[in-house]
Amino acid sequence: MFQVLQIVAVLLVAIAMALSLAHALEYPGKLRLTKQEYLAVQPIYYPGFTFGGAAEPLGIIALIMLTFTTSAATPFWLTAAALIALIAAHAVYWVMTHPVNNFWLRDFELKGASGVFFRSDPLRRISEGGAPPDWIVYRDRWERSHIIRAVLSFLSLVLLVIATVSS
Repeated sequence: MFQVLQIVAVLLVAIAMALSLAHALEYPGKLRLTKQEYLAVQPIYYPGFTFGGAAEPLGIIALIMLTFTTSAATPFWLTAAALIALIAAHAVYWVMTHPVNNFWLRDFELKGASGVFFRSDPLRRISEGGAPPDWIVYRDRWERSHIIRAVLSFLSLVLLVIATVSS
């Protein structure tokens, strides 16, 4: 059962890392887009990435379970570090990325799970007063947040794989 949990955790963290890495790898190309091109391209991500994005919180749950069922010292600390890195990536999403998503989606009506998720604002950041910043500020924040998330989730995956092979 422990090995099944390890495999599930590795797969979930790998999926979470893959989504952030995909966004990070687009960064150089997306910087060349005009405002109209960028605004046309940006909303295509949300329906599919909403479902794939579920791997991240599920990965956190799997890592919590794995951390508390790992008995050897080195794999325990590596797994705990992987958990911390994935939690940090998730925190970056809620602090940096999620508030900007409503700017990109303001002219689109998402249905189902995507609509519910992207309308949520647990940190109450969307309703901050004042005029919205220039689109470039939002673009840079969104793109950089995914680079940070890719680095953190990659670190989580590497630590988890090392913990798995050393247990």
